[in-house]
Amino acid sequence: MKTFLSVGWARALIALVVVGLAGWVWWSMQPEGSIKGIASGNGRVEAVEIDIATKTGGRVRDILAGEGDFVGAGDELARMDTAVLEAQRREAQARLQQARMGIETAQSQVTQRQAEKQAAEALIAQRRAELDAAQRRLARSEELAGKDAVPISKLDDDRAAFQAARAAVAAAQAQAAAAQAAIGQARSNVIAAHSTVEAVQATIERIQADIDDSTLKASRDGRVQYRVAQPGEVLSPGGVVLNMVDLTDVYMTFFLPTEQAGRVALGAEARLVLDAAPQYVIPAEISFVADVAQFTPKTVETEEERQKLMFRVKAQIDPDLLREHLRQVKTGLPGMAWVRLDPQVDWPAQLQTRLPSQ
Repeated sequence: MKTFLSVGWARALIALVVVGLAGWVWWSMQPEGSIKGIASGNGRVEAVEIDIATKTGGRVRDILAGEGDFVGAGDELARMDTAVLEAQRREAQARLQQARMGIETAQSQVTQRQAEKQAAEALIAQRRAELDAAQRRLARSEELAGKDAVPISKLDDDRAAFQAARAAVAAAQAQAAAAQAAIGQARSNVIAAHSTVEAVQATIERIQADIDDSTLKASRDGRVQYRVAQPGEVLSPGGVVLNMVDLTDVYMTFFLPTEQAGRVALGAEARLVLDAAPQYVIPAEISFVADVAQFTPKTVETEEERQKLMFRVKAQIDPDLLREHLRQVKTGLPGMAWVRLDPQVDWPAQLQTRLPSQ
C-alpha cells in the first residue's frame, strides 16, 4: 500500500514539474498580455513589390532573371524585341541627313538673294545716273526751245527720255525691294530647316530612349518573386514581365484594438518574432498607424463595442539591418509584433534583440 502511494505521489510530482516547465516555456515565448506597457498582435512580413513592366508594347525577347534570384539596382532583367524601333531610328537618321542638306540649300538661297539685292541696288544707282542725265538734257532743251534754238521735237524727245529714266529708277527700286523680301523668305527657310533638324534629332532621341527602355532593369536591390510573362509573348504598353520585392523596404503589418492603437506613437520601438524562426527577435520601428478602423462590428453603440475596433499598424525594419542579412530576408512569413506603448518600460529578456549571424 505504501509503495503504491509513493509511486502515485512521484508520478503526480513529475506531472506537476512537467506542467510547470511547459507553462514557463510558453510564458517566455508568448508573453502576450503579461507585460505592462507592451502591446502585441499577429502579423505577416511584407515588402514593397515592384512590377518590372514594359514602357511600350512589343514582344519579349529574353528574360535574364529567374524566380528567387537576387538582383541589384541596374541589373538587366529582361529585353524586349527592338527590330521595329531600330528600323524607325534608321529612317529618322536618313531624314536627319536630308534636313541638314536642306539647311545648306536654304543658306545658299540666302546668299543668292543677297547677291540679287546687290545687283538691284547697283541698277538703282545706274538708273538714277541716267535720270540725272535726262533731267539735265531736258533742262537744256527747254532753255533752247524758248529761244527757238532747237526744234520742238527735240524737246519732246528729251521730256520722254526723262520720264522713262524716272520710271526706270522706280522699277529698279521695286526690284531691290523684291530682292530684300526674297532674302527674308530665304532666311525663314533657313530657320525652318534648322527646326526640321532639331525635330528629327528629337525623334531619334525619343526612339533611342524607347530602345534603351526596352532593356528592363532593376530599379533597386531585391529579389525576383515570379515571372508574369515568357519569352515570345507580345505585351501591351505597361505589360508586366517580372515581379520583384524590395528587400530593403520590409515591414510587418498587424492590428491593435482602439485603446492600444491610440497609445502607439510613430517611431516607437517594436520587436518582431517570426513563427518560422522563433529563436530570433528582430528590432523594428512603428512607421504607420491607420487613422480609421480596418474592420469593425456591425454596430458601434457602446464603449465596449468601440474597444473592438481594430487599427492597422506597420512596424518597419531598419534598411541597413536588412542589407546586412539580405539573403535571409523572406516575405509572407507570419509572426508576432510587439510594440512598446510606454517608452519607460524595458524590454523583457525574451524580447531582447537576437539576430542570425551573417
